[in-house]
Amino acid sequence: MNKNITVRYFAGFREHAGVGEETVSLRAATAGDVYELLKDRHGSQEPLGHCKVAINDEMADWSTPVNDGDTVLLFPPVAGG
Repeated sequence: MNKNITVRYFAGFREHAGVGEETVSLRAATAGDVYELLKDRHGSQEPLGHCKVAINDEMADWSTPVNDGDTVLLFPPVAGG
């Protein structure tokens, strides 16, 4: 069953997606599923372990379940030093 999820993109993900936020209907059980289903939109070839995710403004794990109406925030790897 599809869930309506708001996705917020940050940094390079936002630049590639062309939007900062969008609502999508996905068959996703976890935050990792959301990432994988939207890879082409945000243009990432990065493995999950290099990126960060939050659900409803709380940092989360990629195995955290997502529910209808949740907001998933996707953060690309951050370079710096």
